[in-house]
Amino acid sequence: MKNNFTRVLLASFITVGVFSGEACGKKSTVTPAPTVPPVTPPVVTPVKSDVAMWLTTADQTIAFAKQNAAINFSTTAASGSTININAATTYQTIDGFGYCLTGGSAMVLNKLTAQKQDEVLKDLFQTDDTHIGVSYLRISIGASDMSATDYTYDEVTPGQTDVDLKSFSIDAEKADLIPVLKKILAINPNIKILGSPWTAPTWMKVNPLGNNGFKGGSLNTAYYDAYARYFVKYIQAMKAEGITIDAITPQNEPLNANNNPAMYMPSNEQANFIKNNLGPQFKTAGITTKIIIYDHNADNTRYPVDIFSDAAANPFVDGSAFHLYNGDINALGPLHDAFPNKNLYFTEQYTPSNGGFGGDLSWHVSNLIIGATRNWCRNVLEWNLATDPEYGPHTDGGCTTCRGALTVTSSSAVTKNVSYYIIAHASKFVRPGAVRISSDNVAGLPNVAFKNTDGSTVLIVLNSSGSQQTFNFKIDGKTASSTLANGSVATYVW
Repeated sequence: MKNNFTRVLLASFITVGVFSGEACGKKSTVTPAPTVPPVTPPVVTPVKSDVAMWLTTADQTIAFAKQNAAINFSTTAASGSTININAATTYQTIDGFGYCLTGGSAMVLNKLTAQKQDEVLKDLFQTDDTHIGVSYLRISIGASDMSATDYTYDEVTPGQTDVDLKSFSIDAEKADLIPVLKKILAINPNIKILGSPWTAPTWMKVNPLGNNGFKGGSLNTAYYDAYARYFVKYIQAMKAEGITIDAITPQNEPLNANNNPAMYMPSNEQANFIKNNLGPQFKTAGITTKIIIYDHNADNTRYPVDIFSDAAANPFVDGSAFHLYNGDINALGPLHDAFPNKNLYFTEQYTPSNGGFGGDLSWHVSNLIIGATRNWCRNVLEWNLATDPEYGPHTDGGCTTCRGALTVTSSSAVTKNVSYYIIAHASKFVRPGAVRISSDNVAGLPNVAFKNTDGSTVLIVLNSSGSQQTFNFKIDGKTASSTLANGSVATYVW
């Protein structure tokens, strides 16, 4: 070992000339090391293509990357299935794609250095060739279960009430949520924001289940008027901060009393609250913020039917929002058919900490990006935007397995997770104001197509067949072909 060390040390001295003959006044006999030219990466010549293709594979070896693939329209088709697209048949207008920006998400984003936070927010919200252009956000009105602590905007001493809302304040949001939102709005001033409460102030509730009144319970009918004014004050307070709330839901997951925070609000109570209090209060205050009902799972479309069918509540209601922790996304289509003048929205779905990239990518693209929009939803939102490595912050009893679209691992390090790619495949290309257009529902190749206001066409395709597939897509008498590995998702733009 010692002899080897001596030889290595001697060699290193010779290399730098310290132990060379020149150092002793003698001519060196050491041959200089040859100069190694820098490695030049191969030049990739862009191929001619009528269609741009962005790809994510199930094994994540390709993650939302533009492909240098020649996809050109012609009058001939390759062998394989064909997706026929008809831009003359249109459906709903798209409001946007994005995430739920929870209080916890804002908190971890605010722990980034100024430079890193600017980089992350531009990547998410800037609308250009190199960013994904998120166009819709959902925030909580007060704490959600993905907040560090329980709070509302009007908590008082236990046993006290505040019917005149003299203690109302959104100061709890001024440390993290509001600063982050202002930075987002500076990047994209047109982003739509939906607000949803997890609970009313605890003094307004009856029969809470615990957590100092934050968990469970129902809204006391005596405080319906005060709670409606609470929404008005919230919208006005956010507006004073330069933040426009485009829409609200009266209650997140109104049939789930077991989250923290949470509040139970069956359909008859929500209808009464809207028609007698919330709707009239908005009208009196000149509030144009949309009222969107339900905000819960697709297994109970009876809930929105009850409210849509209430003649007094109906005029105040823009539409209904859905999650998919239970039920089938295809239940939304018949609801639209029964009430075609009411809009549908998809406002929440999480990816679990123990999920696999390929499985979550396939399920979410199939059911949400494709399934929800094919069933008339104007938006698709993933839950939630960002977490720390322990899947927090969250309340005591809140979600402990919710993986963020981003994991903030340090003040300068951020990891992109599967939800980032799920949303990116739509948000970057399907811009607000686009309309869904007709496309064949082909077995093994679920897909959805859109036409943007600038005239561009977008086709999103998932290969769920179990094997590699070569397929065609045809529009206006022209056909193009592409090949996808099993489990891959591609967005095609032309």
